Amino acid sequence: MGIDIYLYVFFTLLSVFILNGIHWEKFMKTGKVIEARLLVLTLSFGMSYLLTNFVLAFIE
Repeated sequence: MGIDIYLYVFFTLLSVFILNGIHWEKFMKTGKVIEARLLVLTLSFGMSYLLTNFVLAFIE
């Protein structure tokens, strides 16, 4: 149980870092800053879940 928590945190931070490099103004309406941040968080949680499960399955 210990390693998966660290992997979730690591991949969440990595996903947020990666997704902040995208210019969301091109995909979102103007003035929708909160929605863009929520989209980045949601995508980050999804990516961290998938990456953590992949790494754990690969290890086992």
